Amino acid sequence: MSTPYDIIVAGGGMVGASLARALAGSGLRVAVVEAWSLESGRQPSYDDRAIALAWGTRLILDAIGVWPVLAGHAEPIRHIHVSDRGHFGCTRLHADELQVEALGYVATAHDMGRCLLQGLEQVDGVDLFCPATLERFRIDDAGARVWIGRDDGSLQLTAPLLVAADGGRSAIREGLGIRVREWGYGQTAVISNLTPGVEPNGTAYERFTDQGPMAMLPLTGGRYGLVWTLDDGAVEQVLELDDDAFLARVQERFGNRLGRFRRAGKRSSYPLKLLQAKEHVRPRVALIGNAAHAVHPITGQGFNLGIRDVAVLAEVVSDAFHAGADIGSPQVLERYARWRRRDQQAVALMTDGLVRLFTNPLLPVRLARNLGLVALDLLPPAKELLTRQFMGVNGRLPRLSRGLPLHD
Repeated sequence: MSTPYDIIVAGGGMVGASLARALAGSGLRVAVVEAWSLESGRQPSYDDRAIALAWGTRLILDAIGVWPVLAGHAEPIRHIHVSDRGHFGCTRLHADELQVEALGYVATAHDMGRCLLQGLEQVDGVDLFCPATLERFRIDDAGARVWIGRDDGSLQLTAPLLVAADGGRSAIREGLGIRVREWGYGQTAVISNLTPGVEPNGTAYERFTDQGPMAMLPLTGGRYGLVWTLDDGAVEQVLELDDDAFLARVQERFGNRLGRFRRAGKRSSYPLKLLQAKEHVRPRVALIGNAAHAVHPITGQGFNLGIRDVAVLAEVVSDAFHAGADIGSPQVLERYARWRRRDQQAVALMTDGLVRLFTNPLLPVRLARNLGLVALDLLPPAKELLTRQFMGVNGRLPRLSRGLPLHD
């Protein structure tokens, strides 16, 4: 005996939950399968990491009804300061130059998860199976069949479309044999939340150092979220430092723009890599978020890229459903893949290129990148183009990315 749905979403992390919220009220019946108990606070996507939210992401969150709840927990980024430690090059981006209230926002993953999931179980048309493990699945011409395990036994779910939102180690992607283009950078991100010595003024910092990029993202409560990229061999030593020694090390690498750092929160780390699935759709299956791509955090684009997948897939599938088309057909899913291809490739190339540029120790390269930062500050059109890319408002935009509902 199976339970029929229109869409099964494998994964209830930030991207999967966003898709469920986007499709709520569309007329589609959606099942979300998530392995971790949301009440336990152990869901890996919902930790204390600082998540950068581009302006375009804020518009999507507003359109799916999440932003009004999240706004009080998100700190605006009104300025971005980019510099190369020990060298003359720097550039500054400002929200008022583009007549917007903020270039983006920063919230913790924990607050994001709470706001995304708030009321989701009561949303019409969405069923949340949590905790539940996806034991196996089968794809055929008729649709997708998924077997899930719960404490009270096993269930079968069926749908014309299965969406893989199950992260970088996607069981759906691997089960289908979809190959990936992947390489590691030999780097690890160390993350923590810090209390600076001065009151934050809405400025996010990206500081390139000889030990790797260091991002400081303003958080609510007068804190900053640190994302410090280090060579793999240096990570263990940094994680083992006591708080005072850790703050001193951060201070030495970052400088005094935020005064003396006074307090550090819990530290954690994760390895950095570039991953691109060679196929983002198969008949009856679509990949979104980290199941489809993972990028270096150098420009804070990871979640923003994933939620733009959500905005496009929701529009394509909803339009097809209301037109009476088969939402899991190759023709429908290829529209999603084509629409997303350019943005995904552009972000991957940009982040990978910046990593290679700012970790190259050769003197001519260092000189060129510093001249580039200075030139960018002096060329408003180029600066605006870069800023709009960071804001997630370039190219052809789906309705949700313009702050509009899926349907009038």
